[in-house]
Amino acid sequence: MKAGAVRGRVNVPDGLELVYGTHAVASLLERGEAPRELWIQQGAGKRLATLVQEAQAKGARLKEQPRELLDQLAQGNAHQGVVAFCAPLMAEGEESLWLKLRAWQAPQPPLLLVLDGVTDVHNFGACLRSADAAGAHGVIVAKDKAAPLNATVRKVACGAAEVVPVYQVTNLARTLAKLKAEGVWITGTAGEAEQNIYAVDLTGPTALVMGAEGKGMRRLTREACDNLAKLPMAGQVSSLNVSVATGICLFEAVRQRQLAS
Repeated sequence: MKAGAVRGRVNVPDGLELVYGTHAVASLLERGEAPRELWIQQGAGKRLATLVQEAQAKGARLKEQPRELLDQLAQGNAHQGVVAFCAPLMAEGEESLWLKLRAWQAPQPPLLLVLDGVTDVHNFGACLRSADAAGAHGVIVAKDKAAPLNATVRKVACGAAEVVPVYQVTNLARTLAKLKAEGVWITGTAGEAEQNIYAVDLTGPTALVMGAEGKGMRRLTREACDNLAKLPMAGQVSSLNVSVATGICLFEAVRQRQLAS
């Protein structure tokens, strides 16, 4: 939720965004970011003492609030007794992507995750968490039909949303074409693909494209790919949640790169 809004009786500090959950707030502090305010559930001060001390040392104002109020702010999500108010996360633009791309050639070639039409904030947060764990250099999303970088994404990502660069582009197919021109191989995931992900060489400069659940990749995105690959499905279920599939594909790239090094 963006700041300046009023949710029921709750006045959210102006110009700020809420971040809730101990992992997400701890990640903010580790990055040196100072929340403007930190709201702690009444009676949870001892359990959250270290977090509180770090936030106050960085200048955050501390307020104790009843659990009901924090529940209202978090809209039923688990806040673990802490809500911080800080500057909103902003996606980087295309210019930043092209400036950084060539610097990523060492010590390992770039590994990028591209999300096409993933609008669910829980899936987006989980994909960011997997991208961070796999050491991906960034996540590319389109300006339209993409989940926002909001409080739920930050909570689900457990700190990854603050450290994994997200690049927002106007035209995804055009961006993929430019990545190809820069020497990046584009592998899209599709259930009808003939080869599975384990047969694709992911050791070079790679962008893995994951489509939305149900619809998959859009036509122009699919046509921009160098390869299409699938996950071998041995059971009765025909597909996996996009965030689960993302983790499998990213870590297959990690496995291949470790073997090649």
